[in-house]
Amino acid sequence: MKPLALQTLVATVGVGMLFTTPDTAKGQRESPLPGTSTAQLQEPPGGKYKKVSTLVPLPDFIPGLGTLYVDPATLPAGPFLAYDHQGHLVSSIYMIPLKDMNGQKAFTGLKIAPVAADHVDIVFNAGHPGVAEPHYHITVWYVSAQRAAALAK
Repeated sequence: MKPLALQTLVATVGVGMLFTTPDTAKGQRESPLPGTSTAQLQEPPGGKYKKVSTLVPLPDFIPGLGTLYVDPATLPAGPFLAYDHQGHLVSSIYMIPLKDMNGQKAFTGLKIAPVAADHVDIVFNAGHPGVAEPHYHITVWYVSAQRAAALAK
């Protein structure tokens, strides 16, 4: 191929890419949780999310966590969406089995709500209804530690 023809081809492809490249900023602005918008940060989250207490024998409100919802297709990892007594989203929780951690399994691209995170807790759990095997709760809190502590009641 002649140099001029090659340069023309490269220039044409380059200009075409300017118009077909996805708007990455738009993708970052969109909600990372499927079916969740900032208007849906109230309980119930909608979409495929189900109240955990309707799926397994757990109370509607779990002290220390809140009222939990999960898309059953994402079990056991989640995210589990946790709401306070007023129905406001307070955290996203991932329940990662110990066997997967020990097996060095990667969990990438985990979604969180389209709001700022305040802090993250990682706590071991020996198992409970719904996730019976030993696992870690990785909790991304959207509220202060003081507001999270108030969920104990």
